[in-house]
Amino acid sequence: MALILTFLGKGGVGRTTIAIAAAKRFAIQGKRVLLALQEPGPALDVLLGEVSGVDPQELSSNLFAVQLQAASLLERSWEEVKKLEAQYLRTPFFKEVFGQELGVLPGMDNALVLNALREYDASGKYDVIVYDGAGDQATLRLFGMPEILSWYTRRFRKVFADSDLGRTLSPFLQPIASAVLNVSWTDDLFNQPAAQQATNILEQGKQALADPKRVAAYLVTTDDPAAIATATYLWGAAQQVGLTVGGVLLNRSHESGAVAPAFAPLTVTPIPTQAIDDWQPLMDVLPDFEQASQAPRPIAINVAERKVSLFLPGFDKKQVKLTQSGPEITIEAGDQRRNILLPPELSGKPVAGAKFQDSFLIISF
Repeated sequence: MALILTFLGKGGVGRTTIAIAAAKRFAIQGKRVLLALQEPGPALDVLLGEVSGVDPQELSSNLFAVQLQAASLLERSWEEVKKLEAQYLRTPFFKEVFGQELGVLPGMDNALVLNALREYDASGKYDVIVYDGAGDQATLRLFGMPEILSWYTRRFRKVFADSDLGRTLSPFLQPIASAVLNVSWTDDLFNQPAAQQATNILEQGKQALADPKRVAAYLVTTDDPAAIATATYLWGAAQQVGLTVGGVLLNRSHESGAVAPAFAPLTVTPIPTQAIDDWQPLMDVLPDFEQASQAPRPIAINVAERKVSLFLPGFDKKQVKLTQSGPEITIEAGDQRRNILLPPELSGKPVAGAKFQDSFLIISF
């Protein structure tokens, strides 16, 4: 399994340059590295050389790069969908639709990129995957997708099972499915082989995101107030999707003293301006990205003390809303919502109190 590393920050602060430098340094250290680039543009050709095609290409020893193009990823994924359809349906009908005909709808690119990263990780070919995406809310939605989709699955599964429609249709599902599908069918619509496979993939994604040794982000900013404000906001939003932020890179600066208080307790690393024709000085000043696990975790659950702590930097208590529904609590901060499935020891217990202290929302049961 690989470390998946990404960078967040306002456009123009140098995220792509730092991502390339990080990938190069990992490769020099002997790690097998994949640099996955989502944003096309002529600047990449200047910084990296031409990266074309849909498969990773070797740039130097241990360093591979791939351009994540949504149309190509959709075409490839569609072929997998048709294979699954042929496996489970007696009379497939998607076989008459070709991937080259399909267009990319809004939001599909995030799902396609996330699936591509999952496949590259599962291949076992790489020790580190450096993902250079939009670096904004779109990137956070991408990484938060497993948690959000799993919530929709478990929530609507219960709603459907408890509804009159669900109770009415259940007796008819098995005989109808047996006539259409190549697999045995139970009464539970969400417990079929294909659905279970999707559930397992989502669970693996959630586990990876919760482990900063598997998935981590670093903030990139300059000393520009707008860039600092954007980085601070993305820091808090990253915590809401469960993505650990390991530190801050203050680009085009020789010292971090004036900026450091805004990002405490994260370490702020100054990155002096470097010439793009010599990567070594830039690589030398980068922090140890594998130390992200030392940063505050987005969530900590202490069953013994009956407490759930969420790290929400950039927000105050007036911006945070807490609601509880059955075994889950929902935290709303800014325009982000996070549904937390409580462990059995706390499930069903009412919230006894909540306080906001040092950027931590501490909930007691």
